[in-house]
Amino acid sequence: MKLLANPTLRLFIGAALISLSPVWVRLVDVAPSTSGFYRVLIGGTALVIYLLATRRRLHLSKRAWWLLIVAAVFLALDLWFWHRSINYIGPGLSTLLANFQVFFMMIAGIVLLRQTPRPAQIIAVPLALVGLALIVGFDWATLPENYKLGVVLGLLTAMAYAAYLLTLRLIRETSTFRVPTREMAVVSIMCAVILAVSVVAEGESLAIPSYADLGWLIAYGVLSHCLGWLFIASSLSEVSAVETGIALLLQPTLSFVWDVLFFSRPMTAIELAGASIALVAIYLGSRPSSKQV
Repeated sequence: MKLLANPTLRLFIGAALISLSPVWVRLVDVAPSTSGFYRVLIGGTALVIYLLATRRRLHLSKRAWWLLIVAAVFLALDLWFWHRSINYIGPGLSTLLANFQVFFMMIAGIVLLRQTPRPAQIIAVPLALVGLALIVGFDWATLPENYKLGVVLGLLTAMAYAAYLLTLRLIRETSTFRVPTREMAVVSIMCAVILAVSVVAEGESLAIPSYADLGWLIAYGVLSHCLGWLFIASSLSEVSAVETGIALLLQPTLSFVWDVLFFSRPMTAIELAGASIALVAIYLGSRPSSKQV
């Protein structure tokens, strides 16, 4: 337990746990919306149990409750897009594309918050596009339709994730809690309700086919959604910006590693170069300027 007192260690353990998220999605034999539902239901329930055990009360403002509903909608969209992207293009590339949220966050900062981007952030955008082109190939028209759909869904995931993070930022402005455990628990349960409605509307089932699938879903909810997020959130105020940036890169990097190890994803030298360039771009894009808050 003394090791977990180290915020840097907690940060990297959290990033590693979250990097396993697409692995659980790929392993479980349920519909994409169903796996998303159980992620937030199980993870949210674990967070609620943690809050009850530590006797922490909500004490959220009326404005925060409305923003939490908005955040839950964006999180549901994020999971809806991402889980389908994982099925089409694999855990590695889908997670890399989801982390393109840093560029949508940067655009939102420029347009909505009047923030001035750093030169490195401006360079990061075309760099990311070059990296993506090296991974998927320059001849878009020749790619399989499912693969193209997976790429599009991955980018939509990034947009929804950025909107979700921006909404959480607004919530945090009115919060006095150092770690937003309460907000995450509420958002998770709200998101579970939204995804349950989506499952029914899609004509899918919430039934879990086997004990193995139940085990994967519990791991997804408890390890990746609950513990992974808690480790990261509890460490952010105690680590440097450089460490945070490295942890940000660790998630998609490990997801690529799991994709190769567990699902035998073939990786050419060009694809590896493209992934490396995209990761560098994500790192550059995630570093705020001194003028940004």
